[in-house]
Amino acid sequence: MLRASRAVRGVLGRGRCASGLVGNRISFAGKNGSRMVGGPAQLEQVFGSKFGGIQVRAFSTEDDWVMDVPPLGDSITKGEVVEWVKNVGDYCHMDDEICTMETDKVTFPVRTPTAGEIVEIYVPEDTEVRVGEPLVKFKKADPPAGGAAPAAPAETPAAPAAPAPAAPAAAPAAPATPAAPATPAATPAATPAAPAAVPGWGGRGEKRVKLTPMRKKIAERLLESQSSAALLTTFNELDMTNLMNMRKTYKDQFEKIHGVKLGFMSAFCAASAAALQEIPVVNALIDGKEIVYREYVDISIAVSSPRGLVVPVLRNVENMGFADIEKTIAYLGARARNDEITMEEMAGGTFTITNGGVFGSLFSTPMLNMPQSAILGMHGVKQRPVAIDGKVEIRPMMYIALTYDHRIVDGRESVTFLKSIKEKVEDPERLLLKL
Repeated sequence: MLRASRAVRGVLGRGRCASGLVGNRISFAGKNGSRMVGGPAQLEQVFGSKFGGIQVRAFSTEDDWVMDVPPLGDSITKGEVVEWVKNVGDYCHMDDEICTMETDKVTFPVRTPTAGEIVEIYVPEDTEVRVGEPLVKFKKADPPAGGAAPAAPAETPAAPAAPAPAAPAAAPAAPATPAAPATPAATPAATPAAPAAVPGWGGRGEKRVKLTPMRKKIAERLLESQSSAALLTTFNELDMTNLMNMRKTYKDQFEKIHGVKLGFMSAFCAASAAALQEIPVVNALIDGKEIVYREYVDISIAVSSPRGLVVPVLRNVENMGFADIEKTIAYLGARARNDEITMEEMAGGTFTITNGGVFGSLFSTPMLNMPQSAILGMHGVKQRPVAIDGKVEIRPMMYIALTYDHRIVDGRESVTFLKSIKEKVEDPERLLLKL
């Protein structure tokens, strides 16, 4: 029994799975995080009768097994079942999506690691459940004939009914005798009509919608940011002329070579990474009674998703060029908009950049993304009159804002940091040459 368990653990480990012996049943987590508990019969159904050339002997043969709530990521202990895709009595093939779960960070599908028929659902929709608790029960079953269940046949149009026999013609009526004119009765006073609704007025209905786990977590993090950090914001403005000219000159060639568009975010990420290395305290964080200085730069990029704001992370930006940054942003942004972003892709981060300018924002004070120590806010580019060498010129200008934790970052450091970003973005050649 022990040798078989080790064999299973070894093979599943190589396949990005984990396993363990639970009584006479085996539990394992698949590559998608789903955990199944069952006997060797189910393991053979998934992996075949042999694991790595070693025959696994059955400990017992069971016809049903329970799938627990899968691991949801580091430090996440619970989630909410948003929707059941499969119902009791449905047959599931291996890797079929059975339900959708949502945590305070991400929404993801839960898939079955093996085939079988659902016999019991333990967690209803809109119910919170902890990792490791029973989620759904399966039983061994044969797949339905022809794969999917046949669709219900369309109703056959009813044949037209036979016409009813015609009724016999009625006899001609006798001519009516003229009646004497009736005496007009007194007309009662009319009741005033209710006033008509004013045109254009809509209804006055209300509806209540339950907060999603992600929205609740966003609210908690915003309150935490305000209550646990000493927030302060400093502002500056920068001239986008040189960066916009460079983008206009090379955008077509850049897209042709690298397959992504050249935007402004790559310049701001590269400038931020360089400034964070110049002033490392902005890249640090407070951990209890200590300050943790990071020698790497992981930048969180705020992206809108169907369920709220998410912040996927670009790793080691200090070693990335413009093309690498743009490719990574495009990839993570698409995954976020399609609700496919994972918790691993949002974990960590030493600094955050948010761009309210894409929504038309001119000026704002961004909120700190705890436990980070600073966040940079970009805004819309507007044509404004500015003084250049004693003359008034119209230039494309952008306001930038840096919100920081004043417990760890002093005013001098924050202003110097923001000024460094301004100088690098205004002179992109210097930025590319790392000067």
